[in-house]
Amino acid sequence: MKKIFFSSLLLTGMLLAQNASALEPKPLPVPHTEGGKPLMEALKERKTVRSFSDKPIEAQVLSDMLWAAFGINRPAEGKRTAPTALNKQNIEVYVLDSAAAWRYDAKANTLVPVVEKDLRSVMDSQPFAAKAPVTLLYVAGNDISSGMHAGSLYQNVGLFCASVGLNNVVRRMDKEKLTQALPLPEGTEVIVSQSVGYPVEEPAAPEKK
Repeated sequence: MKKIFFSSLLLTGMLLAQNASALEPKPLPVPHTEGGKPLMEALKERKTVRSFSDKPIEAQVLSDMLWAAFGINRPAEGKRTAPTALNKQNIEVYVLDSAAAWRYDAKANTLVPVVEKDLRSVMDSQPFAAKAPVTLLYVAGNDISSGMHAGSLYQNVGLFCASVGLNNVVRRMDKEKLTQALPLPEGTEVIVSQSVGYPVEEPAAPEKK
């Protein structure tokens, strides 16, 4: 049984390396853990919006957002910004952008390449998702706590977005298509996804003459 398990892990690792071989890990800026709107203001502003500008999300903003989702806020203990049952920390955040699919490594504060392909359009049942510059995937095992954990993470991100003026929507996706397109560790699946981006800029009002 152990041989089968380790062989499966090795195969998964080989598939991940093969799919992302042309990309290097991408270090993120040190997250800003101060500033933003006060909590009560962020709660007041939190909302779902299904429209996005195609303006890219800057590396600093992305780093701050991923830290808010599931970063390490107590380094001495290795504990996170979102709770997990018995502190198992058994959920991962994946990032889809125009270049690739990445896995967020909170300890190294780095994006680890998984697939060098734009997978945002895989979830084409909702066209706005392909335009949002970033989609986050919350990946975990199929157990009773996974939805609870994912909910904690996407709520953190929703409040972060409200604090900095980003739009976001937690959304459905085609799990079968994603499973085929995105190699995941055995026994895990995408629990839910969340698209994030800047608001669509309103056209300037004509000058009065």
